[in-house]
Amino acid sequence: MNAAFLVVILALLWAGTTGSFSGLNLLFGGVIGGVAVLLLRQSLANSVHLRRARQALSLLGLFLYELMASAVRVALVVLRPDMNKVIQPAIVAVPLSAKSDVQITMLANLITLTPGTLSVDLSPDRSVLYVHALTMGDRDAMIADIKNGFEKKVLEVFE
Repeated sequence: MNAAFLVVILALLWAGTTGSFSGLNLLFGGVIGGVAVLLLRQSLANSVHLRRARQALSLLGLFLYELMASAVRVALVVLRPDMNKVIQPAIVAVPLSAKSDVQITMLANLITLTPGTLSVDLSPDRSVLYVHALTMGDRDAMIADIKNGFEKKVLEVFE
């Protein structure tokens, strides 16, 4: 990661934390960020922790996007006058690549926290996660979305 970009991010975090985005406060945050980057330059150069932090931020970004998009989709379903025709609940068996308790728990929680979906059960051999969907369009597309979205990012963070 570019050091200048990191200083800008730290300055914005400083301004957000203090609640003031004035030029002087941003400059002060940039100075503090610059000193921090200078002191930690050896650690930041080849840090596994920095890579993992980027992956965690990527997972957070995906979750926030999915949260907003699915909230809008559920709101549109609920506001339709023919809601009973649109709602097609289904339980889908999602085969898992995740193996550890942490990976499976994180994936199940992300699915449950997303409006319109709910993690229902895990198979005894821990190879299939059962997910309830409020509206079922294409079963294979839903499985692909989970595997290529949340599960892929969870596996990256908790490898």
